[in-house]
Amino acid sequence: MPRGGGLMAPGARPLLLLAVWTLAALAQRGAGEAGAGGWQQREPGAPAALVEEQRCAVERRADLSYAEFVQHYAFSRPVILQGLTDNSRFRALCSRERLLASFGDSVVRLSTANTYSYRKVDLPFQEYVEHLLHPQDPTSLGNDTLYFFGDNNFSEWASLFEHYSPPPFRLLGTTAAYSFGVAGAGSGVPFHWHGPGFSEVIYGRKDIYPTLAPSAKPLECTVQAGEVLYFPDRWWHATLNLDTSVFISTFLN
Repeated sequence: MPRGGGLMAPGARPLLLLAVWTLAALAQRGAGEAGAGGWQQREPGAPAALVEEQRCAVERRADLSYAEFVQHYAFSRPVILQGLTDNSRFRALCSRERLLASFGDSVVRLSTANTYSYRKVDLPFQEYVEHLLHPQDPTSLGNDTLYFFGDNNFSEWASLFEHYSPPPFRLLGTTAAYSFGVAGAGSGVPFHWHGPGFSEVIYGRKDIYPTLAPSAKPLECTVQAGEVLYFPDRWWHATLNLDTSVFISTFLN
């Protein structure tokens, strides 16, 4: 979601503008840093989170069967799935304190959001969190912004991923691959497309604000914690992290 984001399929399909909220931003507003997993700590004078958007034009389904998923959404349009899994344990393990304790010494690969730059930087996760995980200028180019998304060492992070419960829906002939990341406010991914998958935000918020003609405006959405966005194959999408965000996507390849 980071993966994850707003979407448009090739041709005439609409864009999807995605804003993802966490439990901290909604149910625990005002509950302090504990509700945000410790990720919203800011130094004095640091920029506040970007202005939030709460509009959503994507259908929400809490009782979706697999047959309905395949018939109405899997190949044609996005949907927000509710109540399919309980990832409260995984969310607790993704707090700032727990991730640093478990993986602070692990080397992670930072990438630029611009697909064509291929810039990569390797450094310990703790160094990234303590020195580079700060608000970015949202007007900067994708190849100017480095952050941790994807490029996961699945063997090294296996003890975390084994606690994640992915959405139970699959497409025939595909296998699931995880993409986990942590990103600062103002970072994001420009418009791109790939195969189908699911996007879930653990902490933080995601959004996008493209400059488009009214007829080409994307769908806009706010997804709450515990909800999962499904995006079909080859839907164009882009994301902007409004807060420091922890997220995981399940790509169906």
